[in-house]
Amino acid sequence: MGKQKRLTPEQIIMKLREAEVFIAQGHTILDAARKIGVTEQSYYRWRNQYGGMKTSQAKKLKVLELENTRLKKAVAELTLDKLILKEAAEGNF
Repeated sequence: MGKQKRLTPEQIIMKLREAEVFIAQGHTILDAARKIGVTEQSYYRWRNQYGGMKTSQAKKLKVLELENTRLKKAVAELTLDKLILKEAAEGNF
């Protein structure tokens, strides 16, 4: 098997919309999942994560997640700096 391409949140939302139309036409969720090229489990996971979300909201979410990651890294670096300075001040180096 080849490596699977990870879809962007925008692409996932478009596939979910496609599946919703297919389901509204009377098809099963399993058939809809197959039509969009994912397992039923992936469909449900996507629906829980992105259901009802617009593509613009997904873009904002992605930006916020990147900012959150950057901030967590900054906090970790500052915490490490603080610990190093504390040890140096106590003479435990």
